[in-house]
Amino acid sequence: MSEQIEPIANMAAELNRLPGIGKKTAQRLAYFVASMPLEDVRSLAVALWEGRKAIRFCQRCGNYAASDTCAICGDSSRNNGQLCVVRDPRDVAAIERMHEYAGLYHVLHGTLSPMDGIGPDQIRVKELLARLGSEKVDEVILATNPDVEGEATASYLARLLKPMGVRCTRIAHGVPVGGDLEYTDEVTLQKALEGRREM
Repeated sequence: MSEQIEPIANMAAELNRLPGIGKKTAQRLAYFVASMPLEDVRSLAVALWEGRKAIRFCQRCGNYAASDTCAICGDSSRNNGQLCVVRDPRDVAAIERMHEYAGLYHVLHGTLSPMDGIGPDQIRVKELLARLGSEKVDEVILATNPDVEGEATASYLARLLKPMGVRCTRIAHGVPVGGDLEYTDEVTLQKALEGRREM
């Protein structure tokens, strides 16, 4: 490989590390970046760097935030009695896009997966139980993905929550089994929330 192409190869290799970016797409993006004015590339790099530095986790729910509390937890018009439990912040964004759910969230940052060594201590289960002990929550909606890990996590949480006297529901399977909430359209998500069932 010539010295002239090595920087493009390095950019492509870094872009290829992003989810959903294959080698060909990474190469196309690298060539596009190579053709951009230097100031535009600097702006892109600074936006990525500064954006990543500014992101933290909400101390209450675990969602992405720019301060100690996310905008959803800081919104006094939200229904504090309803708590939607999701795998990660992308799922919060997916549910928020439909503009129908007005409760709060709890982000687990993963799902149970014994094969991968992920147990209850590796996701935010203790924090969920602490919230339920200190906040008045009437309903917990289990909105983990309808795949093996998501179902196992929902079942585990339902067993934990039942003795606490909190109504525990599961989103309906309007979302395809094996699918990700992040890629599900708003109508399907709305139907899934409307058709949730007791666990």
